[in-house]
Amino acid sequence: MATIDRWLLPDGIEEVLPPEAARIEVARRDILDLFHRWGYAFVVTPHIEFLESLLTGAGQDLDLRTFKVTDPNTGRQMGFRADITPQVARIDAHSMKVGGPNRLCYAGSVLHARPRALSTSRSPIQLGAELYGDATPASDLEIISLMLETLELANVADVHMDLGHVGIYRGLARAAALSGDAEQALFDALQRKAIDEVESLTAGLPAALASMLRALVELCGGREVLDLARAALVEAPDDVHQALDELIAIADHLSARYPELPLYFDLGELRGYHYHTGAVFAAFVPGVGQAIAQGGRYDDIGGDFGRARPATGFSTDLKTLVTLGDMSSVAFEPGVWAPDNHDLQLWQVVRTLREDGVRVIQAMPGQDIAMAREAGCDRELVLQGGRWEVRSLTI
Repeated sequence: MATIDRWLLPDGIEEVLPPEAARIEVARRDILDLFHRWGYAFVVTPHIEFLESLLTGAGQDLDLRTFKVTDPNTGRQMGFRADITPQVARIDAHSMKVGGPNRLCYAGSVLHARPRALSTSRSPIQLGAELYGDATPASDLEIISLMLETLELANVADVHMDLGHVGIYRGLARAAALSGDAEQALFDALQRKAIDEVESLTAGLPAALASMLRALVELCGGREVLDLARAALVEAPDDVHQALDELIAIADHLSARYPELPLYFDLGELRGYHYHTGAVFAAFVPGVGQAIAQGGRYDDIGGDFGRARPATGFSTDLKTLVTLGDMSSVAFEPGVWAPDNHDLQLWQVVRTLREDGVRVIQAMPGQDIAMAREAGCDRELVLQGGRWEVRSLTI
């Protein structure tokens, strides 16, 4: 390996330098404080664990994004976490066993064997919140509201929301008694809005069911879509009507809480279909081709850990939030330069300044005041009348 190659990082793996690292850390603290004020308790999950725990209920997509290794102690396969959500679900189901609603949050690096998109990082800092133990739309509403408050705190502008509910398609597919392959083929066609394929795949179904499944392709747009869905799905099974009622309730409350927030509905968008079980949502901003924050309901994932629980949550990439948001005010505070001097009185002054939150950099042997600016200092400690005092830097 050439010497220069030793400094190269793999594609999608990046280091974060000052002052960007400071902005990310301040944003992390501020957002975790926000979660705390909403009642969400912070948890820290391991970077690596047995593969079956990491991939429970998550489907093939997460499997393909997970780096896998063999544990030399047990011979079992382990994985580096590509998503923290399954780990938090395990904590709720197995480690905590809270009887009622349980609110948990997290922030930590994850590693992706494959990026979500060509332009995205393979080492995002995943940040999110999960609410367990409540099966009503109230918990979905709380999680979505917390996600929006998180974006507002990060000063991300021009946010618009996509909302859907996988229960609508699930209910129709169940009523149509589709085989696994047929359901997957229809799912793929709906994602591509391939009208001809959807018509072909539903040709042998009862007329009412075929009509409702075909309607999902065009049930996308503003709030009027939900009224159109009422009419188009009037003959649907009860579980489909329940899913639509839940989506309408969430949408109405969001519109009341955030009247300026643009809402877009797509009943044929089945983001996370193999993982989610109810309402799904995502936040977008202009100029970014993928969601900057997303989530949804994923009931009963804890069953693999011995306790099935209703669950809903959201996640985002902290580095993306800092990049998109207006965090320009977060930077290193200019510091105070202290000379290379072991005077005890100077040490006491330096210690007091640091306890008061002031950044103080003490010169190393051989460094003089000319190095102060490079170290980010705009003031210096000078001995005046037998006392050390902070003065503006004059050089």
